[in-house]
Amino acid sequence: MKVAEQIKQPIAHEMELFEQKFSLSMKSKVPLLNRITHYIVNRKGKQMRPMFVFLVAKMLGDERLNDRTYRGASVIELIHTATLVHDDVVDDSYRRRGFFSLNALWKNKIAVLVGDFLLSKGLLLSIDNEDFDLLQIISVAVREMSEGELLQIEKARNLDITEEIYFEIIRQKTATLIAACCAMGACAVHAGKKDIETMRKFGELIGLAFQIKDDLFDYGSQKIGKPTGIDIKEQKMTLPLIYAVNNSNDKQRKWLINSVKNHNKDKKRVNEVIDYVKQSGGLDYAVSKMKALQQEALQLLKKYPESKYKDALVLMVNYVIERKK
Repeated sequence: MKVAEQIKQPIAHEMELFEQKFSLSMKSKVPLLNRITHYIVNRKGKQMRPMFVFLVAKMLGDERLNDRTYRGASVIELIHTATLVHDDVVDDSYRRRGFFSLNALWKNKIAVLVGDFLLSKGLLLSIDNEDFDLLQIISVAVREMSEGELLQIEKARNLDITEEIYFEIIRQKTATLIAACCAMGACAVHAGKKDIETMRKFGELIGLAFQIKDDLFDYGSQKIGKPTGIDIKEQKMTLPLIYAVNNSNDKQRKWLINSVKNHNKDKKRVNEVIDYVKQSGGLDYAVSKMKALQQEALQLLKKYPESKYKDALVLMVNYVIERKK
């Protein structure tokens, strides 16, 4: 059995029910919107985010989940989908999960409006049911994700990213949504403030490790849906590259920065940068940071009683850093 299926096993029934509720949450009176949202639903990814919501809720709450938990998972998935749709427009990307993106099929204007529609649907789902605590969790995540993207754009211009700024960018851009999933799962079953904060931190640590793993894929040759060296071509300062820059002499540092800034479309130069980062110990350093985050996340789970849901969360943490794509 694949790891993803093992993780899903204890919440298979909830995920099935969630898919029905999620489809309903996107319904509209506009036929074009329904055609587009139908396309989205049929091309879903691994659905890690709702899985986090349900596993945390089941670990902390009763066996039977309340409607709030399903709404929380739907809000997360609506907001996540909205950000992906908008990301594809911003990045001029015409593929998503191996299929055409919305902007490739329906052009930018429609894609932006669909993203806005999904965002509003997510917010209204919370407001209509007076889930204001859940709404606060997701609203903070949306604000932080936007700030993280803008901070990255600002820093990419000068490539003056320190390790501290790098972690702040990935915390906001990637980790904040996974943190929101775990906090949402705890909050939905009325867990105490301490547990909600522990779960938020747990999600944040996994999110950071997840992003570092993504950074490492840029230096590997495994097929993961994006070509090697793409982060360098897009002038993204990833952790292995930041380590290499910080541990080089002036001449090497200038060559690295100049390569990323002015020669990022030159395939030979990009490959030279990749080789240099590998030789400088950048990859080993990133792997050690990722494993430290993994251990910290697993430590937070130790205080909770043994259950199949906790086991699935442990599997999820390990899957995040051991995945091949």
